[in-house]
Amino acid sequence: MIQTERALQKVLEWGRSLTGFADEHAVEAVRGGQYILQRIHPSLRETSARTGRDAQDETLIVAFYRELALLFWLDDCNDLGLIAPEQLAAVEQALGQGVPCALPGFEGCGVLRASLAALAYDRRDYAQLLDDTRCYCAALRAGHAQAAEAQRWSYAEYLHNAIDSIAYTNVFCCLSLLWGLEMATLRARPAFRKVLRLISTIGRLQNDLHGHDKDISAGDGDNAAILLQQRYPAMPVEEFLNDELAGHARMLHRVMAEERFPAPWGPLIEAMSAIPAQYYQTSTSRYRSDDPLASPR
Repeated sequence: MIQTERALQKVLEWGRSLTGFADEHAVEAVRGGQYILQRIHPSLRETSARTGRDAQDETLIVAFYRELALLFWLDDCNDLGLIAPEQLAAVEQALGQGVPCALPGFEGCGVLRASLAALAYDRRDYAQLLDDTRCYCAALRAGHAQAAEAQRWSYAEYLHNAIDSIAYTNVFCCLSLLWGLEMATLRARPAFRKVLRLISTIGRLQNDLHGHDKDISAGDGDNAAILLQQRYPAMPVEEFLNDELAGHARMLHRVMAEERFPAPWGPLIEAMSAIPAQYYQTSTSRYRSDDPLASPR
């Protein structure tokens, strides 16, 4: 697999063509991307006989890391206002349609989409990635706007929107696009769609529980724990959300035990269940709420 420093340099070189792109976006993308690929590497080697896609292909790996970095950057464009609203609107349109951005300073958007289009093992995955990106951007925008409204969402409304803003489907779709994981075909199976929703819900609840204190200090209300606390002050919010998290994890385990999904979906779902803990332990600038220098998210 490509060495960490070399991968990081390649992501940074691409990221410099995006206004507001920071080293942190590349660092977090490579860290998380490496963790995922290491966890599924044996399974990717199994699929290579069918697809001809090498699990250690540097071009594919760097493209995956760049897509992850893009997701981190888009998240911060919404949360931290890295770019102007009209710039963000143009970026979202370009990424969702797979065309170059109409504004200067965002050339990396078109470069990445063109590279993924050219690398796609199955063109259906590329079309789905564009759709997933539109959903991700819309969820980020809606969550940010709703957090500032006097009339807050219900917990159900929040969760419905928030599971798209965790971007797990983007991650899965990009992996499928690059290594031929048959996600377009699997999406026709109700059990697989249920898995996608459950793992995304788990990721969102893990994120909100971990980021509760930091989001309060930053004045960010786009968090399930904060929303519930505001609506029901006497409610044991963390206990409730931990019960929710455990219940979703049990449901996910049952579906994965009952269904047989091709490699590497078993190890991949396990990796995505565990990756938040990896980030919270290692990403001091982004996820560690006990770090006094951590930037708000």
